[in-house]
Amino acid sequence: MTSRFLVSGMVQGVGFRWFVARHARSLGLGGYARNLPDGRVEVVASGPGAEALARLEELLRAGPAHAEVEGVERQDDVDETVSSRSFDIR
Repeated sequence: MTSRFLVSGMVQGVGFRWFVARHARSLGLGGYARNLPDGRVEVVASGPGAEALARLEELLRAGPAHAEVEGVERQDDVDETVSSRSFDIR
């Protein structure tokens, strides 16, 4: 299962992608996190079960200490192939 999350708020320049990568790896998820030109962070994550993706969504809504998350949009069953073995920062 692959999901795409678009995280808005003050989420660039605060270590958000590193925060996501660390937690995604600990949850056994593959994929990537990248900054978008409009100030949001895009997270695409893939894993064998819905539980890990649900936990990742909770963490995205909280964010790291210096972030101010205003919203998280989630799209499930994304038609994008990502590595299930690594989580990258782009």
